[in-house]
Amino acid sequence: MKSIFDSVSRQCSQTVTNSYSTSFSVATKLLAPSIRQDVYNIYGFVRFADEIVDTFHDYDKEKLFNDFEVEMYKAIEDKISLNPILNAFQETVHKYNIPAELYEAFINSMRMDLHKSTYLTTEEYEKYIYGSA
Repeated sequence: MKSIFDSVSRQCSQTVTNSYSTSFSVATKLLAPSIRQDVYNIYGFVRFADEIVDTFHDYDKEKLFNDFEVEMYKAIEDKISLNPILNAFQETVHKYNIPAELYEAFINSMRMDLHKSTYLTTEEYEKYIYGSA
């Protein structure tokens, strides 16, 4: 009966996509039906990681993020997760043999955002390095 759980997991990813981004969910409907669900699965994953970093200010975001990352690796290794978003994501990772370096690069970029809240524009950076001209 894992098929029911997998179906619910996919529905959760689609719900996340539709709830968080009206424009992206509309654009996703333009994709071929054969890949649409996988886009939802990836979007759900990246959205939840982003939520941890950008939204959960009253919580230990670093701990939440670390737990999410560990659960992600476990889901990919075990080919199942009780977290429906991670369950759907691991399904897509395995379906397309997505290389670890791709989702690891994403995780690393999100981790950097845990500690850095502002970034310099190119112009600001050049002024910082070279001084005002």
